Amino acid sequence: MSAHCRLTGAEPRFGNNISHSHRRTSRRFDPNVQRKRYWLPSEGRYVRLRLSTKGIRTVDRIGIEAAVARIRARGVRI
Repeated sequence: MSAHCRLTGAEPRFGNNISHSHRRTSRRFDPNVQRKRYWLPSEGRYVRLRLSTKGIRTVDRIGIEAAVARIRARGVRI
């Protein structure tokens, strides 16, 4: 479960490579997942999250406290 974003729920998608002769082979589209550390003031500790780049931008917009609340609402343990 390494290519999953904990905030947005982004996960790998699957599709095809199509060659010049139009042969199709399977491929995988992975989200751009990064490991990021945030200071969580309410708990007085750092949390390490695996977030997609869209998830990182969401945390920047809404704040870490609201982001952690959303993650916990999805049932993910932090």
